[in-house]
Amino acid sequence: MSNTANNPTKVITGPNTRWSYCNAWEAKAINGGTPKFSVSLIIPKSDKKTIAKIEEAIKAAYREGEAKLKGNGRSVPALSVLKTPLRDGDVERPDDEAYADSYFVNANSSTAPMRCPALGEAARQPILDHSEVYSGVYGRASINFYAFNSNGNKGIACGLNNLQKIRDGEPLGGRSRAEDDFADEDGDEEDFLS
Repeated sequence: MSNTANNPTKVITGPNTRWSYCNAWEAKAINGGTPKFSVSLIIPKSDKKTIAKIEEAIKAAYREGEAKLKGNGRSVPALSVLKTPLRDGDVERPDDEAYADSYFVNANSSTAPMRCPALGEAARQPILDHSEVYSGVYGRASINFYAFNSNGNKGIACGLNNLQKIRDGEPLGGRSRAEDDFADEDGDEEDFLS
């Protein structure tokens, strides 16, 4: 049984969520910051169930984080004026086909997410082959939302818990997979060692 019912700030995305900028194997620093594991989760606008769950989780994170958001101020800023993680791909990435007709959420964590396959008992075992988890994969993500107030920036952020691969997808970022590159090669070329 999922514990999202006990934690209103936690969401499991739908199976058609696509992973982009997937740094699930090695933490990377952005702009000299602390190295983190991260992924951009592309959610089709047609997945209204996941979008609704994310919107509710953001509201719950806002309610839970009101004291943090208030900080030394006189009042808690309205949610509508804060930075929130649910963004419109058509507006913010109009030139990127992968983000068309989709929303996206950037999630990160200082600890590595468990990466697992979708089928049966194997779903509880980690994926160990790095080539199985890449930008372009479709899968679920376990994410949580929380309030932040740091260096004058206030808002709601998204933490990355775990990833569950559902199926392969066209690799994003211009990189091809080796199995795709060499699938049609017959091997009738002369052995270059002879």
